[in-house]
Amino acid sequence: MVETRPFVPWDLMNDFMIDAFKGYGVPDDDAKICADVLLESDRRGIESHGCNRFKPIYIDRIVKGTLLPVTNLEIVKETPTTVVMDAHDGMGMVASYHMMEKLIEKAKTYGMAGGAIRNSTHYGIAGYWTSMASKEGMVGITGTNARPSIAPTFGVENMLGTNPLTFSLPTDEEFPFCLDCATSIVQRGKIEYYAREGKPTPKGMVISSDGEALTDSEEILKRLVDGTAALAPLGGIGDELAGYKGYGYATVVEILSAALSGGQFMKALTGVDDEGKASMYHLGHFFFVVDPDAFMGREEFKKIAGDIVRILRASKKAPGEDRIFTAGEKEYEMWLFRKDKGVPVGEAVQKDIITVRDTLGLPYKFDFEK
Repeated sequence: MVETRPFVPWDLMNDFMIDAFKGYGVPDDDAKICADVLLESDRRGIESHGCNRFKPIYIDRIVKGTLLPVTNLEIVKETPTTVVMDAHDGMGMVASYHMMEKLIEKAKTYGMAGGAIRNSTHYGIAGYWTSMASKEGMVGITGTNARPSIAPTFGVENMLGTNPLTFSLPTDEEFPFCLDCATSIVQRGKIEYYAREGKPTPKGMVISSDGEALTDSEEILKRLVDGTAALAPLGGIGDELAGYKGYGYATVVEILSAALSGGQFMKALTGVDDEGKASMYHLGHFFFVVDPDAFMGREEFKKIAGDIVRILRASKKAPGEDRIFTAGEKEYEMWLFRKDKGVPVGEAVQKDIITVRDTLGLPYKFDFEK
């Protein structure tokens, strides 16, 4: 695996981001949660949601006033197995952390638990929340709505968010089966990554309002905001490649994210008000935790799950292919590669780090400055 970008040690990047979040008003314990969620993306190699988003999605939004640094969580409704929270436009990562802690404890007692959050903000990598459950030997499920990006099948208007539907299932291996992906053919964060790296978006992933394919990443990001471009749903455009499946799953996530929490949805989540000014996002998330001990036991579940993924990997391979992967395997191998090296940071992220450091006057020095 060749990596030409410089690495920043994990501890150094963690300490820097914690101090940076604190510098912008995020309380100490909350800053630690936020930094860990972002770094977990980079540990897994999912760079579209890691340090790449530290400044543009979180710090810049705090500065603009569309994300509140202090998260005032309110429990709207609670039963022995459910809870609904209002994040009041605070840090979505912080709200989600406290939600999962509560649901895991409920599931240990009652076998299952579910929750929803309204008036939230971007909650980072969805797999972080499901992995909190799998680390406890439980099944984790989550989804979130987002700014409208996906066009419905046979449509060209961005109506639904990239709306990930995510599962983590514990196995008897060193890592869980973790399926964490958007219900669009590509997520907005990936296009942001392409733009920051000066790369085009592959043809066929984005359509304009007149039905033309778009590949200019910078242009796509602008047109997604002004509503003249949309992402294709998982599967592709129309029904020939079964794009209606991705469209359907995206709608499921939209409904559960909004209806379970009594929150907002679709065009109300643009982050722009009627006058075109930046506004709060009011996102919704949902979470479920299932304890296999309430069924046939955690160890039995983990053994069967492990057997299934091992059999899949050992199945007959296509000509020229030497491996079959299961969800979570590549991410685990990325962590093994990066754990002793650190976080790889490209030029755009380096500039963000220096800008935030110098703005706050933080006493950090990085090797990439040499």
